[in-house]
Amino acid sequence: MPISRFLFFSSKRSSTQQALNLLKRCGPSKRIQSCNYTKSSGGFSNGKTPAHSVTSVETQASRSWAVYAVPAALLGFAGLATLVHYNDERRAIPKGQGNKSSGNTVKGPTIGGPFTLVDTENRIVTEQNFHGKWVLLYFGYTSSPDVGPEQVQIMAKAIKLLESKYNSEILPVFVTIDPQRDNPSQLHAYLNEFDSRIIGLTGPVSAIRQMAQEYRIYFKKVEEEGDDYLVDSSHNMYLMNPRMEVARCFGVEYNAEELSEAILKAMRSTPT
Repeated sequence: MPISRFLFFSSKRSSTQQALNLLKRCGPSKRIQSCNYTKSSGGFSNGKTPAHSVTSVETQASRSWAVYAVPAALLGFAGLATLVHYNDERRAIPKGQGNKSSGNTVKGPTIGGPFTLVDTENRIVTEQNFHGKWVLLYFGYTSSPDVGPEQVQIMAKAIKLLESKYNSEILPVFVTIDPQRDNPSQLHAYLNEFDSRIIGLTGPVSAIRQMAQEYRIYFKKVEEEGDDYLVDSSHNMYLMNPRMEVARCFGVEYNAEELSEAILKAMRSTPT
């Protein structure tokens, strides 16, 4: 055999052997890759990767995405609802304030209204009798054991301070919430102990209840032993402007000096 042919066959066998060795080295790598897919898809035998193993991985990925997507969507919806509520609050207009360019105003709940009662002289009195005057209006009852007398005393001192110190006249009005016991004569005797200028009003139970409802006054009869009872109430005191509209509402936290100053401030800030 010529040397050239010998060298040709030797190199051919060497190349073939190298190719076989390369296939052997690649064989285990292919099997390992198949096992990895098998493990991720729940386990299959014979080292063969099933056709739906990739689909299983994609399904798991979809589920993982859904776990994060659903809470994110809920948070987004909550944020949108908060934004809408915030915008609604910003669009809300307080009572008496409106868009001057449109000429419209937004009115809040009305406090006050018409009434027909009787005074301590048995004369019929309506809201029309107080038009043109500043009125300090208090709802109480003559048999109140503690808060009631204190509030009437504060009211009497406040109107005296306004008259002597600031030369401002306020008409004090006391409306009973216990008309069953507070008749005109009872009211007259009770209010004279504080200030004779305080106008006392009483009337039928239905009329008192209607006025209390119009002025947002809470009161409830509390039965005690025997035929005695007390009246639980809110002890509200209102400053009414000359149109018989509520200018201020005062609670039990004011003393006479603070009440007179608050009344004077409200009077001065109200256009005539």
